[in-house]
Amino acid sequence: MTSTHTSPTSADQQQVQLPISGMSCASCVRRVEQALLNTPGVTAANVNLASEKAEVSLTTDTSLTVLTDTLTKAGYSTRSEQFELSIIGMSCASCVGRVEKALQRLPGVLSASVNLAAESAQVSALVGNVDQAQLVAAIKKAGYQAKPVSAQREDDNARRELEQQSLKRDFGWSLALTLPVFILEMGAHIIPGMAQWIEEILGQTLNWGIQFVLTTLVLLGPGRRFLRLGIPALLRATPDMNSLVALGSLSAWGFSVVVLFAGHILPVGTQHVYFEAAAVIVTLILLGRFLEARAKGRTGEAIQRLLSLQVNTARVQRNGSSQEVPLNEVLVGDCLLVRPGERIPLDGTVQSGSSYVDESMLTGEPIPVEKKQGDEVVGGTINKNGALSVTTTKIGKDTLLAQIIRMVEQAQGAKLPIQALVDKVTAVFVPLVMATAALTFALWLWLGPTPALGFALINAVAVLIIACPCAMGLATPTSIMVGTGRAAELGVLFRKGQALQTLRDTKVVALDKTGTLTKGQPELTDLQLTPGFAEDDALALIAAVEQHSEHPIAEAIVAAAKERKLTLASPEDFQSHSGLGVSALVDGQTIEVGADRYLGQLGYSLAAFGDTAQQLAKEGKSPLYAAIDGKLAAIIAVADPIKEGTPDAIKALHDLGLKVAMITGDNRHTAEAIARQLGIDEVEAEVMPDGKVAALQRLRKLHGSVAFVGDGINDAPALAEADVGLAIGTGTDIAIEAAEVVLMGGDLRAVPNALAISQATLSNIRQNLFWAFAYNACLIPVAAGVLYPLYGILLSPMLAAGAMAMSSVFVVANALRLKRFKV
Repeated sequence: MTSTHTSPTSADQQQVQLPISGMSCASCVRRVEQALLNTPGVTAANVNLASEKAEVSLTTDTSLTVLTDTLTKAGYSTRSEQFELSIIGMSCASCVGRVEKALQRLPGVLSASVNLAAESAQVSALVGNVDQAQLVAAIKKAGYQAKPVSAQREDDNARRELEQQSLKRDFGWSLALTLPVFILEMGAHIIPGMAQWIEEILGQTLNWGIQFVLTTLVLLGPGRRFLRLGIPALLRATPDMNSLVALGSLSAWGFSVVVLFAGHILPVGTQHVYFEAAAVIVTLILLGRFLEARAKGRTGEAIQRLLSLQVNTARVQRNGSSQEVPLNEVLVGDCLLVRPGERIPLDGTVQSGSSYVDESMLTGEPIPVEKKQGDEVVGGTINKNGALSVTTTKIGKDTLLAQIIRMVEQAQGAKLPIQALVDKVTAVFVPLVMATAALTFALWLWLGPTPALGFALINAVAVLIIACPCAMGLATPTSIMVGTGRAAELGVLFRKGQALQTLRDTKVVALDKTGTLTKGQPELTDLQLTPGFAEDDALALIAAVEQHSEHPIAEAIVAAAKERKLTLASPEDFQSHSGLGVSALVDGQTIEVGADRYLGQLGYSLAAFGDTAQQLAKEGKSPLYAAIDGKLAAIIAVADPIKEGTPDAIKALHDLGLKVAMITGDNRHTAEAIARQLGIDEVEAEVMPDGKVAALQRLRKLHGSVAFVGDGINDAPALAEADVGLAIGTGTDIAIEAAEVVLMGGDLRAVPNALAISQATLSNIRQNLFWAFAYNACLIPVAAGVLYPLYGILLSPMLAAGAMAMSSVFVVANALRLKRFKV
C-alpha cells in the first residue's frame, strides 16, 4: 500500500526519493510514514510497499542523515549508491569547498568528499535521486570540469533477484528439514501402524528429540529472517507481520520444548508437542514469500522495458573524429552520430542527414516518422534507414524518456482515495490481531475441552499466523504499479496516480478543438474545377499568387501545391485587396482569388458552385473562389481537418456513457457544424482562453465531474481547473505541470483508452481489497475456533500459514492480470 500526507510546498523545500529495505506489510508502511512525518523538517511523506520507496518533502536545511537515522531507529534501512568523479581545474582548498557545496546542494546527496591531491570526489547519494550527468553538470556550473571514474549503482532488479534466490534457497532448506518432522508427527496420525513402528524403533523421547533438533534448525536457519525482524519490532512495541510469524512459531516451538524437557510441570493430558506446526508455518510462509517476490518482480516490468530503451554508449563527434563514450559523459551540445538501425541515445535536433525514425515507444504508432535537418528527435527511438547527425539538447534526467520513467514511477507510488480505509484498518490491525490471539488463548483455556492448554495454544497460534496483513498492504499498490505500467505501454502516462480514480468518476469529457479534435493547422480540403481546367495547372497558378501572402489560408494552399511537387512561377503586379482577396499576373495570365463578394464585385457568376458552397457551409468551411483569365475556374476550401481517430474516439466515449462537449474559440457556426459532424453533445463556442475555466465550471454544474482534454500548450488553466486534465500531444509539447494524465500520441482514441484502463485498474483494486478484507474477516474467527462448538472444525496453524501465504500470492497474481489489458 501507499500512504500519503502532504502539505503546501515552497521554494525552501526539497523532495527526495528514499529507498527503504525491510518493509513487509501494511503496518510497516504506517510505521515508516509516521516516523518520517515525526522527523523535524519533514513536511510530507508518501510510502509505497510495492516499490519499496518513499517520496519525502523536507526543508532544504534538513540533513538527509536525519532521515536515514529515523529509518534505522524504526527498524528499517535505506540504500545508497557511490560515485567517483575525476575533477580538473582545482588549485586550492577553497576549490575543494566550492565543489563539495555544489554537490551537497543536489537533492538526495548524503555526503561529498573532495580530494585536492587526487583531484577526485567521492559522492554518496540515496539510490534513484541523482545520476552521474547531474553531478558532472553541478561541478561544471561551479566552474570546474568533471568526468565519471566509476559508479557503484545498486540495481533494483539485481537486488530483487538476489532476494528471490535467497528465499528460494531458504525455502529449500526449510522444506528439507521440515519433511522429516512432518512425517514423524503427522504420519503417526495418518498412516496405519506407523505410530506403533515409531514407538518401537525410536521411542517417544528420541522421536521428539529429532523433531526438536530439526525444528530448531528451521527456526534459527531459514526462519531467522522472521525472528531477526519480528522480535525487535515486538520489543519496540511496534509489531508487524514478521512479529506475528515469530510469535506464532516460537509459541508452538517453546511449548513443545517445555513438553520435551519439563513435561512434568504441565497438567495431565496437555503433554503434546507441536514442533511440526512451528516448522511447517515457517516453510509455508517462506514458500508464499518466494512466490510473492517472484510475482512482485513482474509488476515493475513496464519500467524495466522503458529502461531497456536507454542505450549505454553514444558515438560522439569530437575534435574532428568520432569516439564511443559512455552515455553519462555526453554533454549538451555534443554532436552524436546515429547509424541506421541504432537507437537515438538522447534528445536532440537533427544537424544533418535524413531518415525515418520509429517513435512507437512514445506514441504507439507503428509508422516511422520522417526526420530531416532541424527536426527534433527523442532518445530511445529507433533510427530506421538513414544516417543522422544529432546535436544533443537534453541529457540525464532531463530527457523525455527519463521524464516518462519518472512520471510512471511517481504514478506507481501514488496513494488513491480508496486507500483511506486501508490506512485506518492497518493502523490498528496487528495489535488487534495480537489482542484477538490473547483472547482466543484465554477463552479456550477457560472454556475449552481437555486438554484445554493444547487447544488454547494451537488456536491462538492459528489466529496469529492467518492474520498477517500482507494481502492488505499489497492490494492497492500492486494494481497501481501494473495498471500504470500497462497504460504507459499504451502511450497513456498517469502523471498523478490519483487520476486513476478521479478519471473513473468522470461524467463529461470536454475537448479543445484546435490541435485536439483537429490537426491544428489549416490544410487544403476541397478543390473543385469548372470544365476546361486541369487540377494541377489551376492549383499551381493559384498557389503562385498566394505564395506572397502570409495569411494561414494562403500558406495552406501553397503547402498543398508543394506537396504535389508543383512548380510555382513568380507573380507580377501582385495586389492585395483587404478583406476580399488577391490578384496577380502569372505567366501572362490574370489570376484572381478571394471570397464570394470579391468575385461578385468583379462580375463573376458563382451559380456553378452553388450546391458545393452550401455543402461546405454545412461542414463549417468558408469557400474561396478563383478566376483565371476572366473565367471562373475553381472553388477552394481550406480548413483545419478532423484527426483520423476523432470520430471513433467520440463514439467510444458515448459507448462509455459519457457526455462529450467541445470548447473552442471558433465562431459558433463553424463550431456547431463540426459538432454535428462528430456527434458532440454540447458546444461552448467563441470562448477566449481565459473563458475556458468558466465553461468547465458550467459543465460541471450541469453534469458533474469533468475531464478536459487539451493540446497541452495553451490550455494550462483549463487543464488545472478540470477534475482530471488530459494533455494530448506528440510527446514533446505536453503540459506536464498542468495535466494529471499525458497522452503521448496525437490520437484522441487514447482518451477512451485512458478511461478504460482507469476503470479496469480500479476494478482490480476493489477485487484485491475485497479479497484481503474478506479473507481476514472470515478466517480469523475460524482460526479462533468459532466453528468448533457446532461442527467440531478447527483450523490448524499449518493450514493457516498456507492460507495466509496464498492470500498475498493471489492479490499479486490478480493485479498482474492488468498486464494483459487490451483496448
